[in-house]
Amino acid sequence: MRDWYFTLILDTVLSPEQKDFLDGLDRFADGEVGLIEGPGYSGFLCVVPAVGLTEAIADALERFEDFPGVLVRRVELDWVALDENGMSTPAVVPAPPPLSV
Repeated sequence: MRDWYFTLILDTVLSPEQKDFLDGLDRFADGEVGLIEGPGYSGFLCVVPAVGLTEAIADALERFEDFPGVLVRRVELDWVALDENGMSTPAVVPAPPPLSV
């Protein structure tokens, strides 16, 4: 078993009521699935232990079964997730820009 990295993007921004509901859910308190927000979107950054990526995604999605009005639109694997998951290659994942010092 290992940790798998990915992001679940929701179909809409969470409402204040949904955020309050989220605060009361123990299954989101373990740090494996955490809320991220930006202008016009809500999602969940996930680091889930499992045998494979498919099992990790299924585990994360199960946490949303009785979360009123919340629909996951897509699963994203950005270059950081691909790298952390051991899936990066120079042909697929662009190298991060160099840091200016």
